[in-house]
Amino acid sequence: MSDLSLPAVAFDEPIVFVDLETTGGSTGEHRITEVGVVEIGPQGVTRWSTLVDPQQPIPPFIQQLTGITDAMVRGAPTFDAIAPELFARLDGKLFVAHNASFDRGFLRSEFRRAGFAFNPDVLCTVRLSRALFPAEKRHGLDALVERHRLVPSDRHRALADADLIWQFWQRLPGLVPVDALRAQIDRTMRRYRLAGDIDEDLLETAPAGCGVYVFYGEADAPLYVGRSVRVRQRLRAHLTGERRSAKDLRLAQQIRRVEWRATGGELGAMLVEAQWIATMRPPHNRVQRVAKSDPADAPWPFDGPIVFEERDAEPGPRAFHIVDRWRYVGHAPTLDDASRLHASHTDGAFELSTFRILQSHLARGLRVMPLAVTLPVVIGVASVA
Repeated sequence: MSDLSLPAVAFDEPIVFVDLETTGGSTGEHRITEVGVVEIGPQGVTRWSTLVDPQQPIPPFIQQLTGITDAMVRGAPTFDAIAPELFARLDGKLFVAHNASFDRGFLRSEFRRAGFAFNPDVLCTVRLSRALFPAEKRHGLDALVERHRLVPSDRHRALADADLIWQFWQRLPGLVPVDALRAQIDRTMRRYRLAGDIDEDLLETAPAGCGVYVFYGEADAPLYVGRSVRVRQRLRAHLTGERRSAKDLRLAQQIRRVEWRATGGELGAMLVEAQWIATMRPPHNRVQRVAKSDPADAPWPFDGPIVFEERDAEPGPRAFHIVDRWRYVGHAPTLDDASRLHASHTDGAFELSTFRILQSHLARGLRVMPLAVTLPVVIGVASVA
């Protein structure tokens, strides 16, 4: 197999084909035993590999599968020792691997422990093979070797398997029309190069369940407010997701910072989102239109502030949402906290968005209660002028 670069599928960024051997399948419990890298760049093709001391025993069945024994890794460098050099080899390059989530996950965990933030753009050749050859049932590396007449120098060794992925890449322009190949690679690629100070570690701290988020651009100007029942997943879709629209891509290029608020439920998210949009007026959101029939103010049909309870579908604490005179005050984990939160807020202006949203949900039987009452009651919909 010739080591010739292929302009038909060339990228502006260099490419690395990577494979790992490990002591098992859990990034939390197991460690890397071997790394193999085939790098394609302006200087041509370079290969690099090393055994790694995992500092834990290699299970017998793994030793039998890979041929890597405890004796072989004894005295090899630890991952901490190779981390600076390996990071320099991989950083800024398209990361291509077979079952790429496995390899990326292990390297990301190991690099984190060594003090490096590793978030490359990733292309999985299993997913690419499935997309390009949907009639085929098998897409493991052995199947690719057989189907595309790849030439293994070894199996279940890191550099040899990385080289097989490179061979598969070289075969593709002869099997798939170039335009279709480029399009499918772009759809399959996962882009983990995030915006501004946003990285994967930060996204991991975003709410898994309901909430609201706001993107900021240059000079900390708000760009877009959104809500989701799965905030973390939605943020990833904005910043790293596949098949984004041109509008999404234009927004992503402007983002420098993100903030979010967990709301404990979808109705709370709707109220916060509308409030933030009205306050911030971000350019990528539609500002609420005021109809002639909309009131500039409206009588409050209750004797005082009310609360309603939500519990996120994702595991999480209860949220007591406070509304007073068609103004959303916020939410708290307990009724006592809700009372203190309400007391700490000064009176605010009538919010048309809160009026619209709450009226609609009251009409559908939303259970609300006076803020001072601890047992929920169903309050009927009052007539509002």
